[in-house]
Amino acid sequence: MANSVSGSSMVKICGIKQEDTLIGMSGLSVEYIGFVFAKSRRQVSPERAAELLAVARQTPMANGKPPRAVGVFVDPTMEQLAETLSIVPLDVVQLHGDETPEFCRRAGERFEVEVWRALPVTEEDGDPIEGPARLDAYRGAVSTILLDTAGGGTGKAFRWEVIPAYQEAALRNGLQLFIAGGLSPDNADQLIKTYHPVGVDISSGVETDGVKDQHKIAAFVERVKSS
Repeated sequence: MANSVSGSSMVKICGIKQEDTLIGMSGLSVEYIGFVFAKSRRQVSPERAAELLAVARQTPMANGKPPRAVGVFVDPTMEQLAETLSIVPLDVVQLHGDETPEFCRRAGERFEVEVWRALPVTEEDGDPIEGPARLDAYRGAVSTILLDTAGGGTGKAFRWEVIPAYQEAALRNGLQLFIAGGLSPDNADQLIKTYHPVGVDISSGVETDGVKDQHKIAAFVERVKSS
């Protein structure tokens, strides 16, 4: 699947820590859920993620299927990935550090999982390294590039004007492009209507006082899917 302006954008709700969050998402149009294994206030252990995933597998979304599980890592070793995946059967490994395209490729081949690569976009110019040309190196190494605000988890959006150039680079390299960083129920419709991303990834934007908020999740999903 490439970056297309047709069809609704996929939704990933990241930073899941509670069973109630998953149960409350039943029937919503959510394609992916994310568990954070990197150092974060949303960090969970592989054992805890396995418990949550068991609940998710029994919680059908709007399409009648459970959401796919994404594990978020920052500069893991292959051994750390192996240990985590032996405990929790993730569908996707999402890499957020300085992982090379070759590391991404080897991880996907070794563990037979889909691999996503998160890349930061600076607030100043949206072009921290070679800009969209960075995506060329990930052709065949990952399935998806996730653009996030530099620093990640900041709750701030990057300059969306750079999205089209990244969409062109993703399409050229056979990659899906997800957008993260500073998203909320209040700006979701603007992003979707203007740029039609393949997918969106949200965490803090659907929280209240650091806890996932069922009403905000439902509102975000509705605005993404109806835009």
